[in-house]
Amino acid sequence: MKIGIVIADEYEYIPFRNYALTKNCAEAPFHGRESLTYTDGEKTVTAVQCGIGKVNAATAAAFLIAEGCEVILSAGLSGAVSGLRRGDMIAAESYVECDFDLTPIGRPLGAKPGQEYVYRSDEKLLAAAMKLDGMKKAPVGTGDLFLTDKEKCALYRDTFGVKAFDMETAAVASVCYFDGIPFLAVRKISDDADDSANADYNEMNDRKEADLTGALARIIAAL
Repeated sequence: MKIGIVIADEYEYIPFRNYALTKNCAEAPFHGRESLTYTDGEKTVTAVQCGIGKVNAATAAAFLIAEGCEVILSAGLSGAVSGLRRGDMIAAESYVECDFDLTPIGRPLGAKPGQEYVYRSDEKLLAAAMKLDGMKKAPVGTGDLFLTDKEKCALYRDTFGVKAFDMETAAVASVCYFDGIPFLAVRKISDDADDSANADYNEMNDRKEADLTGALARIIAAL
């Protein structure tokens, strides 16, 4: 089995790299990005530090699938929108691009004409994640913005029912949906998506915590 992992930020990637080094990983450029590959029994794992944002994440996922990955995982920090606290670990159950906006021409916010636009995690991957201690399940929203605006936060909560927000996962989910590839994102809540979000996010990001790496490792082991 070939497993691809999409990680956006350098400080989110470093803990997984440190873990992979214990597996004697090989590091090499991957379409202009940093990546590593290691084998664990019959599994080959390739992780890519894709860079922040939807385009970077979708591009990395597409390249990983083109290289033969049969499962895609993603991990990173997210802001809380509703019902979550800083430090919570979540497995995303669904994904939507909250900032996709054709409302000026009469379309609902987020809706993409003629196609699915709310994507769901693979049930087996989600079940594996939910066996981890303390893991919560939540719908996730995505957009190319660092969410600090309370009005937008309320809009996304009320329109889509999302509980967390990030800048990558729905884009990866879209790529995986159209290719029929199982996908799951695990996220750690870093901030409350408000006017203190910048400081809270930076403080947690700078710690380079290994919680997400541990979750990924246990999910991979369960496959």
